[in-house]
Amino acid sequence: MTVAFVHGNPETAAVWGPLLARLAEMGRHDTVTLSPPGFGAPVPDGFGATSDDYLEWLAGALAALGAPGVPVDLVGHDWGGGHVIRLACTRPDLIRSWASDIGGCFAPDYVWHDLAQVWQADGAGEEAVAAMVTLPPAERAAVLEGAGMTPEVAADVAANIDEANARCVLSLYRSAAQPAMARWGELLPHAAARAGLVIIPTADPYTGGPDRARWAAGQAGARIAELPDLGHWWMLQDPAAGAAVLEAFWTTLS
Repeated sequence: MTVAFVHGNPETAAVWGPLLARLAEMGRHDTVTLSPPGFGAPVPDGFGATSDDYLEWLAGALAALGAPGVPVDLVGHDWGGGHVIRLACTRPDLIRSWASDIGGCFAPDYVWHDLAQVWQADGAGEEAVAAMVTLPPAERAAVLEGAGMTPEVAADVAANIDEANARCVLSLYRSAAQPAMARWGELLPHAAARAGLVIIPTADPYTGGPDRARWAAGQAGARIAELPDLGHWWMLQDPAAGAAVLEAFWTTLS
């Protein structure tokens, strides 16, 4: 069994490090990280960096792992969780199960958080990403640490923020401006073709809140795992709790 982890914005695979270490301590070593282009991985020529492009990228990355034929449990965080849910709705043949922590973003009344709306706005978005790119890496890391990343992960992520990353951020968020997310949310019942888990870190301010996440889980026929008082980077705040809910979910599939 292979477990594939997909991160989001503005991240690298380093966000999974503590969680993967905890899973290894529990005896699970069959893990891989998949870095979306522009987020800790090179951006191929001609890659448009829209949500549809990332959906196609993820399907290709899973195929490269051997799916179909090799059962894959897919876990996504932040925009990685968005890619995971969209794949579960459209290409369930590539996975055995899926887990995501941004189910609430697919609710019909979800409103993008303030910074996302800045990125989605012409002009203001370009100014915002340019300001981050031009910051010295140490200052970028301080911003990310202030938002909730650990110092080690913040430093790794800060080192990977560049103009290519900035272009991908703008394209991705603009492709998902409402009503796009609501429209994709209409497909959630298709995700029930595979076992699903909606992770709900109850203190996450970016993903629509617990009620919307529970709604999404119901639409997708998915299980729910709440992480009380944990925020957006729950896998860094309490990797043991994150590992426990994932292992409990996977155990039910055996």
